[in-house]
Amino acid sequence: MTKLNRRRFLQTGAALASTPVLSALAQVNLFAEAPKGTADLIWGVLLHLGRNMWGDCPTAYTPPADHFTCDEKLWVELSEKAAKSGLNMIVVDLGEAVQYKSHPELAIQGAWSVEKLREDIERMRKLGLEPIPKLNFSACHDFWLGDYSRMLSTKTYYKVCADLIKEVSEIFDKPRFFHLGYDEETYDHQATYEYVVVRQKELWKKDFLFFIEQCDANGVRPWIWADYGWNHPEFIEWAPKEVLMSNWYYGKDFNPETSKYVKYYLDLDKAGYDQVPTGSNWNNDENFDLTVKFGRDNLSKERVLGYLQTPWHFTEPKDHEHNLRSIDQVGAAKEKYY
Repeated sequence: MTKLNRRRFLQTGAALASTPVLSALAQVNLFAEAPKGTADLIWGVLLHLGRNMWGDCPTAYTPPADHFTCDEKLWVELSEKAAKSGLNMIVVDLGEAVQYKSHPELAIQGAWSVEKLREDIERMRKLGLEPIPKLNFSACHDFWLGDYSRMLSTKTYYKVCADLIKEVSEIFDKPRFFHLGYDEETYDHQATYEYVVVRQKELWKKDFLFFIEQCDANGVRPWIWADYGWNHPEFIEWAPKEVLMSNWYYGKDFNPETSKYVKYYLDLDKAGYDQVPTGSNWNNDENFDLTVKFGRDNLSKERVLGYLQTPWHFTEPKDHEHNLRSIDQVGAAKEKYY
């Protein structure tokens, strides 16, 4: 298949939302090639370098920190275990944990320098792992943006976000994907926050397409959490096919007739989107196994690019066993089903 030039289609950015071009673009599927030596399917885990993605309230379950809390010894141990367990990708949740040269004001005390992050990226690659950057631009999970998280959809906000995507893409040497997050932007998910902001309708669409355009401009494929589509069925009528979708469900009952979350895997498949189904050991240890089984048995092989595990615990001693189990579950499912 000839690889199309995404930049040619998306240069006008959010303005496409009101033109027939967007509809045409939504029918185009753009495939990125895996690095040499990378297995066909993604077997990945999300690990947290940063942690300030869950609100601004000190009494929250995951209160923000003003200093770097990732235990570097455990970080290395987890990535090494991932490689030994047959995983081939680490999605790195960066947030406030890096001293970005474009916006050093975002870094917390002890944040990694760009040089240190580059060294760690190279370390992971030598282990056979593909490091993928993640910056969550959902208004529900962007506390890491500091004051800019309260400037959504302004000229300043767009510039800062564009700067960060450009810099991080360069740090990761033009990675195959760039995870934008973009999940849970609802009032209910922010009910305990001190500051609540939710984009809706055409503004949500405009900003979403802005981020897709930034990925395109930097030669990386956009990857998102797909839950916006649960309550907005029109999303898969206009979202560009280049967007890699990660629908997620963390329960045990994989009946699409009773769960809209499970059904959405089928909806995305029918609509022709590439997927990386996502599970978690957040509240049980069976979910990832069940996620992989469901994907293998029900989704088009050519559109499932792999599977991602999301333990949703930080890289800190108190969460270490939970993170280790999450990696074990990926290795076990890979061995069992593939």
